[in-house]
Amino acid sequence: MKLTKIEARNLNTFYGKKQALFDLNIEIPENHITALIGPSGCGKSTFLRTLNRMNDLIDGYTVNGDVIIDGIDIYKENIDIVLLRKRVGMIFQKSNPFPKSIYENVACGPRINGERKKSALDEIVESSLRKAAIWEEVKDRLKESAIGLSGGQQQRVCIARALAVNPEIILMDEPASALDPISTGKIEELIYDLKKEITIVIVTHNMQQAARVSDYCAFFHNGYIIEFDTTKKMFTSPQKEETQNYIMGIFG
Repeated sequence: MKLTKIEARNLNTFYGKKQALFDLNIEIPENHITALIGPSGCGKSTFLRTLNRMNDLIDGYTVNGDVIIDGIDIYKENIDIVLLRKRVGMIFQKSNPFPKSIYENVACGPRINGERKKSALDEIVESSLRKAAIWEEVKDRLKESAIGLSGGQQQRVCIARALAVNPEIILMDEPASALDPISTGKIEELIYDLKKEITIVIVTHNMQQAARVSDYCAFFHNGYIIEFDTTKKMFTSPQKEETQNYIMGIFG
């Protein structure tokens, strides 16, 4: 039986007076990969960033409705945002390693959370880099700057950095769009492996990628969720004409 990890109920979001999402209702299952697909400007990234309150940083951004993680509405007044973002990590479209060593990139989160013991930090760094499938490539370069790595390696270090604080959910906003096909393949394999322990929500414009890596798919259009189903069903027998037209490349 699949359990719901994230639920949005009657979710509406606004940038000032401009409404971005309209009456969204969706249940995202635990330990699965859910892809958000749809044309540019349809609300995918807005919804993704609503799930860890990243949009709170934008002036004039407001939300009504509920976003519930593990039964708790994350927009209640007493929610600890720092703790929320520890539980709900984020990987951006462009890799953004800190201008520090590979080791320090991965160790910074545990340090902020109070871990001071070098042996414990060493263990977390190695474990996180292994989970991010990059340990073998960087184990002899841990003191070197992460900025000197290739784009694909930088993105995997960013994933290791997110994993180092033991998140329950990882949000990915086009994590492979700037990468070459080989690096993209490595990121996709990694995403697939991570779902054993982590719930993943990924925004992608790449229909082949959505079909390859995700278990469920939500099709967004003009701020609405038009259709939500298993990826297999969505790609083989979509219920809505707009979904079929988008998947077939007729628009978008």
